[in-house]
Amino acid sequence: MDSNPLDPSPLLHGVAPITHLGVLRAQGEDAAAFLHAQLTQDFLQLDAQHARLAAFLSAKGRMQASFIGFKRSPTEVLLLCSRDLLAPTLKRLSMFVLRAKVRLSDATAEFALHGLAGSAVETIAGSASPAWSKADFGSESVVHLYPALGQPRALWVGPADAPAPAGPALDAGLWLWSEVRSGVATLSAPVVDLFVPQMLNYESVGGVNFHKGCYPGQEVVARSQYRGTLKRRAYLAHADVPIAVAAEIFAASDPEQPCGTVVQEAAAPGGGVDAIVCLQTAAAEQPLHVPQPEGQSVPLSLLPLPYRLLEEV
Repeated sequence: MDSNPLDPSPLLHGVAPITHLGVLRAQGEDAAAFLHAQLTQDFLQLDAQHARLAAFLSAKGRMQASFIGFKRSPTEVLLLCSRDLLAPTLKRLSMFVLRAKVRLSDATAEFALHGLAGSAVETIAGSASPAWSKADFGSESVVHLYPALGQPRALWVGPADAPAPAGPALDAGLWLWSEVRSGVATLSAPVVDLFVPQMLNYESVGGVNFHKGCYPGQEVVARSQYRGTLKRRAYLAHADVPIAVAAEIFAASDPEQPCGTVVQEAAAPGGGVDAIVCLQTAAAEQPLHVPQPEGQSVPLSLLPLPYRLLEEV
């Protein structure tokens, strides 16, 4: 049967270079314990078959960075984050090391990152697996991610001098678009300090552990979860022309006060851009628009999320 010509999912097959992420290394006998005490996820119980989505928060519970973290050995953890946040995050995390037996460093130059999508996941990793599963192939690791438009996706992480994974080339722009369509946001510099993790649905995609010990911002995260104080959520959206990360979003009912923020965006293969946006839940049913510098406004249409929120399960 021929594929639907309007369905862009057949485009998501192949291997794409990843240059927008950097690699932060935590090394030493206290590496996992240190990260466990600083991030929103459990790194003490992390094994070699899994990765973690996690966030680093301010004392007020606002996200300073987001990571995909995994162990390369019992004493070495790699954290993948937006490259524009690596240096300030490394500096801030280093302030908390104190007497812990851990050394933090920028290891970006030591590793090559590639995105695997569609059939390339099965060809290279053997099979598609649930998100945050991990498999090692010698010195190389594959971390399975949330799918996009039904297509499996994974991250390949290997030494910088290792051959790239074999497979058809996937345009880097299409990979960035698949990141958006997965609905799992990667924090970048323009939107630092704007969101508690639940505003980006992190509790629903494996980014928050509510049973671990204390970490900076934990009280705010717990209060948002259990006291019903959360009034913003992440949504998928489409605009016919480019919109900027951190741009404000307005609802028709209130042209003066913004009701949301553009979190992440990428060009859509069918035209325009798709985006992850954070919105007041009360505004999600209203007509939305993003003002442009020229004084015009871009209509914003919401798309279905590719996963269910934890509160709906």
